[in-house]
Amino acid sequence: MRAAEALKAGALAERPEAEVVHLDVMNYVNATFRKIYTDLYIKLVTNHPALWGWIYQASTEAEPDATGQKLRRVVERLSTRRLRDAIDDFAPDAIVCTHFLPAELLMREIAKGRLQAPVWVQVTDYDLHRMWVIPNMTGFFVGNEEVAFRMRAHAIDPARIHVTGIPIMPAFAQNYDRAACASAFGLDPARRTCLLMGGGAGLGVAGLAHRLLAVDPALQLVVLAGKNAQALAELQAMAAREGKGRLFPMGFTSEVPRLMATADIVVTKPGGLTTSECLAMGLPMIVSDPIPGQEERNADYLLENGAALKAIDPLALEHRMRLIAAAPERLEVMRRNARALGRPHAAIEAMRIVFGKL
Repeated sequence: MRAAEALKAGALAERPEAEVVHLDVMNYVNATFRKIYTDLYIKLVTNHPALWGWIYQASTEAEPDATGQKLRRVVERLSTRRLRDAIDDFAPDAIVCTHFLPAELLMREIAKGRLQAPVWVQVTDYDLHRMWVIPNMTGFFVGNEEVAFRMRAHAIDPARIHVTGIPIMPAFAQNYDRAACASAFGLDPARRTCLLMGGGAGLGVAGLAHRLLAVDPALQLVVLAGKNAQALAELQAMAAREGKGRLFPMGFTSEVPRLMATADIVVTKPGGLTTSECLAMGLPMIVSDPIPGQEERNADYLLENGAALKAIDPLALEHRMRLIAAAPERLEVMRRNARALGRPHAAIEAMRIVFGKL
């Protein structure tokens, strides 16, 4: 969803006169399919991460013409007819997919001669799952050279693979004044600041906040609790006990770019979009408790390139923060490495290629 919105913004930045529509597949399926496709995934990664890791690996190793894969595509095709109708109604000149599900559906439409518009695929992690390798696509946009290498190994024409990065919103490509941003949120720009991001669900952030504050008495800690009202209330009570200037709890906010501009380090799950936003802003990361599969692969990429540390549990997170408190100069090295990996204009680069082929 976030990648699609970023690509839409990139398209309008490149061609302001263009008519761009973002269609969410889940708005065009029945309730049962939506519940299985989204709720089951969330339950698996939350409650049974090892099982999800096995499913991820087994599905990436499965041959595309395996019985299970064929059955999956039949179910998806029967459940998404309204999406094909919506695409036909809009009659686009080009389509960009930020998930393999619509790309697979359109692959069949192309093969049957029912769709003439070019279809592009934007991979949204720093890893390549086999389901992203889809025939009949005009081209692919990927986050790094390794994903491009893996695509070529799956016999994708190298000319169709473009290393543009993972698309993020334009706000993360701006240069912000740290002091001005800090002042807007009541922060001291001279103090070391950590941004703890709990995602939309805000799970576990109160406990992590307590641990981080105990580690470093000089730390300013900004905690995003997302839409978790209970976690936000716990954090607000904790902030009152800690006294002014230590803990800054927030609920769901659209101010993430400016908050990142105030931070020296962020603690976050290693999703493809969030990590790309951090890289674009040159923000070092501690990636926490990555789920098996795509998050582990994203974390590996960041660690290998020196832009992040990894914490597999709260105790590991405490240890990493103690290391940084003892040697804060290592943050500057991580910051340079992060900025070197960042692709703040990935959305515009991708859409420039799409428009150039029309």
